[in-house]
Amino acid sequence: MSRRIKRTETRSDRPPTRRKSAPARADRPSSDRERSERPNRDRPGSERFKSERAAGPRSETRSDREPRGERKDRGDEWAPRERPSAKPPSAKRPSPKHPSAKHPSTKRAAGKPGRFTAERMERPAAAPAARKSEPDAQPLPTKVQTVVVTADENNMRVDRFLEARFPGLSFSHIQRIVRKGELRVDGKRADSKDRLEEGQSVRIPPLKLDAPKERGALSEAERKTLESLKAMTLYEDDDVLVLNKPAGLAVQGGSGMTRHIDQMLEVMRDAKGQKPRLVHRIDRETSGCLLIAKTRFAATHLTGAFRSRSARKIYWALVAGVPKPKQGRISTYLAKDEGEEDTIMRVAAHGDEGASHAVTYYAVVEASATKLAWVSLKPVTGRTHQLRAHMAHIGHPIVGDPKYFNKENWALPGGLQNRLHLLARRIVIPHPRGGVIDATAPLPPHMLQSWNLLGLEADRFDPIENAPEE
Repeated sequence: MSRRIKRTETRSDRPPTRRKSAPARADRPSSDRERSERPNRDRPGSERFKSERAAGPRSETRSDREPRGERKDRGDEWAPRERPSAKPPSAKRPSPKHPSAKHPSTKRAAGKPGRFTAERMERPAAAPAARKSEPDAQPLPTKVQTVVVTADENNMRVDRFLEARFPGLSFSHIQRIVRKGELRVDGKRADSKDRLEEGQSVRIPPLKLDAPKERGALSEAERKTLESLKAMTLYEDDDVLVLNKPAGLAVQGGSGMTRHIDQMLEVMRDAKGQKPRLVHRIDRETSGCLLIAKTRFAATHLTGAFRSRSARKIYWALVAGVPKPKQGRISTYLAKDEGEEDTIMRVAAHGDEGASHAVTYYAVVEASATKLAWVSLKPVTGRTHQLRAHMAHIGHPIVGDPKYFNKENWALPGGLQNRLHLLARRIVIPHPRGGVIDATAPLPPHMLQSWNLLGLEADRFDPIENAPEE
């Protein structure tokens, strides 16, 4: 009789505090004796049953509880006992070489990208190739050595090559080893101004040079300059940088000018002393895309793309009046007129001293009555003030141009700022390592204000995008 009463009492009637504090069965040591006694642990005579009996009365029976397999919320008490593994738990974790360890974002929920997004994982691996092609600063040479010219050093002068390879090497030392014939290129004597080609072997004698100076921490002013450059960045990789230059900031220095892009790039010098190089220029009052090369290799290829006219540049402008026809080609010769206080470009005749041929395509995107027009411009050549001089030449100068636009001659709507309304909207150019760079700059604040005032739609189709190149 007592045995039957004991069978109706169940373990689920134990106090919650006792159930939570009970150690997980899987954590207990396993032995042959314990495994042999496991089937009898729930028998009335077992020690566990006696301790449960002493815990107090029970309020439910075994038949009132949910099935054993569904009790997943009660910890490890009802989990099946696991045999001890031959390896520690840490051995089951993916190693750093496992794909899941490299890209944890592949397991994240949609809409919450991780550190490595899908777009970043699919990006072409151009950056590592760029770093591999750049030579590291060599240690102080104590004996004759032979080095190979890399792609980044192609078309570099011999003296520049030595300066880049061995920071701290003096100019006089370079001239001395070249003059004595101690430096050889493919086994032949070389001059300091000779150009090197990728793959050539350069024999370098023992050199005496000072250890390169390490660049210290950036000052507060340099940090602010670096932050300004980052805020301007439209596109960047290991070879190329495209900035959205604001209106009023010059690209290069001039008389009385202390802040310009070329000077700001000083904070981006690398460990070998190289700083990014300007590939092309836009006027001080013109805003928009400015292309910069971060390596010699990129500078050579991008400059060649401009020279061969493989680069496509699209400009937006607000001009006085509406050009007729609404699409056309402007072809003139431009020469520089230098005055006492200012310099402008004038239309010259073929053969005039200093005259250069200039070609521009234009198209009217949208007109504001007959007073103003939004035009898209595509310069085929790259002369100084070319777009500004060409639009003034056909009788439709760019609004706010301090050199070629006279506001008193035009009855313009109020509210327009008297600033140059010219934007380097887009640049498309082959990437030095394959593919295409395609960067677009937004309207600057003063032009956006004018667009909103005139009701112009900045997202309209640009008809000059595929203009022919001649």
